[in-house]
Amino acid sequence: MAKPDQNQVLRQLPLVAGGLAGVLLLLNRFLTPQLTESQARSDALGVLLSALLILTGLLWQQVQPRSPEVVELVGEEGFELAPDLPEPVKTELAWASRQLLTNTVTRSLVVWYQGRVLLRRGILGENSQVKPGAILQRVLDKQKPVYLVALKLYPGRIEFDYLPENTQGVICQPVGNRGVMVLGANAPRSYTKQDENWIEGIANKLDDTLSRYLEA
Repeated sequence: MAKPDQNQVLRQLPLVAGGLAGVLLLLNRFLTPQLTESQARSDALGVLLSALLILTGLLWQQVQPRSPEVVELVGEEGFELAPDLPEPVKTELAWASRQLLTNTVTRSLVVWYQGRVLLRRGILGENSQVKPGAILQRVLDKQKPVYLVALKLYPGRIEFDYLPENTQGVICQPVGNRGVMVLGANAPRSYTKQDENWIEGIANKLDDTLSRYLEA
């Protein structure tokens, strides 16, 4: 379930106050049988203040950033490693996945290398197998990461059936030229440039270990 925006009330407050004040001034004008000079001045000042409040509210809608819509990912939390991996590889995968899950917005992580899944960690999807689709193949071919900022907007999202079904954002990071690290977040547009650099660095370190211990 999506968490409410904590700043929503604050952003709406000037709009509501300005609109309410304007309505009350209008009612007061209609209910006053005879308008005095002092009341006319007060009404003019009230209209000005109401307009300023409404303008402030509209500006706050643009200036104050909205928090990404965070959801609770569907699935069970787990940690799965391919059982036949050398111990140094298991250690490296465990370390890398822990760093990504604790230092970025990643909530689900899959490492696919040399045609098989080496690791799944975080909130696990129902499907434990990875069948590379067009997006993963593009990452492998071009050796460049792909960031899907809001997964639900992309028709190609169906290839990520090994992630939780309500995953909001996905980064596909190449691990050398033989693998991909797929990271899923619980909020759209939530990875920063610093996160992307961190993910790339982890992937490069992981590739160095995998290429030394796993045969082609």
